[in-house]
Parts: sequence; structure tokens; C-alpha cells
Amino acid sequence: MALLKLRGVHKGFQTPKGPHPVLRGIDLVVEESEFVCVLGYSGSGKTTLLSLIAGLMEPDAGEILLEGRPIQGPGPDRGIVFQNYSLLPWMTVLENVNLAVEAVDSQRPPAERVARGEHLIRLVNLWDARHKRPHELSGGMRQRVAVARGLAMDPKVLLLDEPFSALDALTRATLQSELARIWMEDRKTVLMITNDVEEAILLADRVVPLTPGPGATLGPEIPIRIARPRLPRHVNRDPEYHRIRQAIADFLVTQRGGNGGPPQALKAA
Repeated sequence: MALLKLRGVHKGFQTPKGPHPVLRGIDLVVEESEFVCVLGYSGSGKTTLLSLIAGLMEPDAGEILLEGRPIQGPGPDRGIVFQNYSLLPWMTVLENVNLAVEAVDSQRPPAERVARGEHLIRLVNLWDARHKRPHELSGGMRQRVAVARGLAMDPKVLLLDEPFSALDALTRATLQSELARIWMEDRKTVLMITNDVEEAILLADRVVPLTPGPGATLGPEIPIRIARPRLPRHVNRDPEYHRIRQAIADFLVTQRGGNGGPPQALKAA
């Protein structure tokens, strides 16, 4: 049985001009320990899709199942990391992470909860900054805290909403490598949305493109059969990388009516 399954999911919103369809007929299956990226232009409904899975909103039609059971509202079985860090400014790095540990592991002995928080801080390479507060951290460090806090819930699925899009290119590349390392160590099921083709290929087992809206739907999935770890300087010389990159770009540009430009145009769309 698939860990996460979406069947015939539709979602729209009422506007002053009438109904606005955002997603239609979304079918998606995510297996345990998979890393899946949903890739699409900005404004295509990616965040709406993630919000539906997180239980922050309900679909108009269709169903979303986690371990065969319908999702009904938010829950600790789904951790989510947004573009903004949403850290509590008066708490240290360790305190921000421990807050999530306490929320889901309150029945565990205190020593185990402390060890869990410390393990996660080390996992995201922030041990030396564990006593700092968010205003003392760089943007990349804050996002590492957000990832650690998402993992602290020990969710069945970690949902990532373009977590690196607000960062500069160098920091973004560093955190992509960090996320790949963490996933290799933890093998947590991850569903990530992004508008960066290169990021999706570097991180995912499968890339699923989302057509431009309104009424966006998922296109054919593209498996990424490139050996891990995937270092950008090596992947860029792999013919398979370029084949996949071009296949994704061709699909998205065609769906947009042929005016989308090269793959990197997704980043600025």
C-alpha cells in the first residue's frame, strides 16, 4: 500500500470575478522513503497542493489518503517546511527544535527528548550555533533550523514548500547538498515542491511536472536514475542529466503554449 495517495483531487477558490479553478484531477502516489519533487511555474498551484496534503485546506472533490486513511486536518504525521522560517525569535536554535520534540514526544523520558533535539541539531550541522537566536543566524542557518524542526516531529511525510527559494544561489546550493545528505541518512519520505529544474533533478527519485494554471494537473512522472550522491559538478557532465532536464523543459514549455523559454526560466516565472 502506498504511503500517500491523491485520487481525483480538485481545488478552486471563489473570486470577485467568479470561480477560479486551481487544481483539477490530481492523481499522485508516493511510496515510503521516496523523495518526490513536484515541479512547476510559480502560480501553478504547487503551494495549494501541499496545503491540501498538510490538511490546511480541504479539496473540493477527490480524496487524499495517508496510509490508506483520509487526511482530515493537520497532524504530526506530516511535517512541513515553508519558504519563510517561522522560528520563534525569543528562543534559541535548540529551544526551537525542542519545542517540536516536546509537542510530539511528551511521553518519552526527558533525557530521550533532549537527546533527540541534540541529534537533530547535529544532523543539520548547527551544533556550534545551538544557543543562538534567529536574529543571530544567516538565512541559510535559519532554514536549517526549520528543517530540523520539521524532522523533530518524526513525520511519516516531510512536506517542503520551496524551502530554498528565498536564498542566494551559493547558500541554496549548499542547503540542497545538506538536504540530500540528511535524506540519505534518514530516508524520510519527502514531497517537495519547487520551480527549479536543477534542484528537482539533484534531489528527487521522481519528478512530477505540474501544468500551468488555471486548473493545473500533473503531467507524466519522470524517474531520475542518476546515482547518488549527486554532486552538481559531476551531474552536469552526465548525459542522462541533460536528457531529463530537456524532457522536463519541453513538457512545461509545451504546456505553456511554447512561450516558456529555457528550463531556467522556471526560476523567474
